[in-house]
Amino acid sequence: MLLCVGVMLLVVASDLGLCLDEDDLDTQWEQWKTTYGKEYDDYEEVYRNNNWKKNMRMIEVHNQEAEQGKHSYKLGMNQLGDLDFSPTKTDIYNQGTMQVCPKDDYRTVVYDRICSLLLPRSVDYREEGMVTPVKNQGHCDSCWAFSAVGALEGQLAKKTGKLLELSPQNLVDCDPESDGCVGGHMTDAFYYVLTNGINSERDYPYMEEKQPCRYNASAIAAQCKDFKEIPEGDECILAATLYKVGPLSVAINTNHVKFMLYKSGIYYNPECDKDNISHAVLLVGYGETAEGEKYWIVKNSFGTSWGEDGYMRIARNRDNHCGIASQASYPIM
Repeated sequence: MLLCVGVMLLVVASDLGLCLDEDDLDTQWEQWKTTYGKEYDDYEEVYRNNNWKKNMRMIEVHNQEAEQGKHSYKLGMNQLGDLDFSPTKTDIYNQGTMQVCPKDDYRTVVYDRICSLLLPRSVDYREEGMVTPVKNQGHCDSCWAFSAVGALEGQLAKKTGKLLELSPQNLVDCDPESDGCVGGHMTDAFYYVLTNGINSERDYPYMEEKQPCRYNASAIAAQCKDFKEIPEGDECILAATLYKVGPLSVAINTNHVKFMLYKSGIYYNPECDKDNISHAVLLVGYGETAEGEKYWIVKNSFGTSWGEDGYMRIARNRDNHCGIASQASYPIM
């Protein structure tokens, strides 16, 4: 089961300067609290302010190193800046693990690896009208539902030529194999839609909490016939499947402060291993820079002000970085 990154993720862009002067930091702290509506008692104020200053300094150092060519991505302050991202802390975000669901052999995609030679240099399904706008999961650990819905929306658009927003809330409330705002898995969501169907976002809007199931069988917006899973760890097959099929549900390791404060560039973090998978996203494309640096394009559910307008580029063909090819799947319509 995927226990998503679950905090109030209404991430709003901030142009706060990164000067390390204490007076400036104090002024920026007050501005930041106003921007994000933060209020604390006296004791918590000290704790949160210390966290925030620590994160601001870390951002400054990282970005200076990025300017020197030591990193391929930059960080930025956001609403999560008052959190303590130490590995031993539990009040930050859920550093959950993903229950590995047994894979059915007949549901596993098989491609000849030579197909990778025929792939285009880049793919971006945002340009093909197969990706809906970025959403914000908020404090509900519903990343699995947003990822699954994104893959369903892509296949529905491919089949009908129309892009329709489907309901993650429908899955949060009604999928019996998942735990709503506590976590879930995309393949369980696909199985629910296979057996029941799913309503549209318009008919079943997102509420940011689990509620009694209100699924309306007479208002089915989409239904899948089956789903497929991609062989674990194979980025070649992942790319081929993405090109052939469309947007894919994937899961990655997000248990690091630099993921949470990611702002731009190609995310490659040596501390991001491929085993501690904790968060689901939607894989919508891949590409390559003029310098030959390859990357994946993922759509997150933290709102449009996180990362690159709600998206992240993650290093591609770097030994399954952050586990991006470990648990990939898609529905069939």
